[in-house]
Amino acid sequence: MMELRDERLSLIEAKYFPVVFRSHGMAHRAVIGIGGNVGDVAARFGRVVAYWQRNGRVRVLKTSPLLKNPPFGFLDQPDFLNAVMLVETNLDPLALIRYLLWVEKRFGRRRTFKNAPRTLDLDIIFYDDMRLKTMRLEVPHPKFHERDSVMIPLRFLKDGKV
Repeated sequence: MMELRDERLSLIEAKYFPVVFRSHGMAHRAVIGIGGNVGDVAARFGRVVAYWQRNGRVRVLKTSPLLKNPPFGFLDQPDFLNAVMLVETNLDPLALIRYLLWVEKRFGRRRTFKNAPRTLDLDIIFYDDMRLKTMRLEVPHPKFHERDSVMIPLRFLKDGKV
């Protein structure tokens, strides 16, 4: 596994992180960022992957290892676990973000304030080769390149591209 230069960061393996699944031939590919810092985050991430593999709207193709990293923004909270997942879906980008927000809620996400502790955070990092900017969604994610929580796990999805 890759060596990290910052002692505040560490790579962790857990169920489904990292893993590779077979394709189901869906129309679109996206890279989804997953994060959280409340409760048993690694187990919750595994349940999200298992749910998606059964549900059929989103199928996971590949995941990175988990990255344990310090919070940003609001600093008085536990470290986060983050990873990225290459997924396939037949949902368009706006339907996908609505679905991801629904999944966050289903897995206990409560939005209290910006950068608050959270059970689950799901973001679209890339969607096909698309560039999109609406009031609800910007693809590629506008700050992905500034975040170790995305850039380090992306290295594990081959070349980081969809």
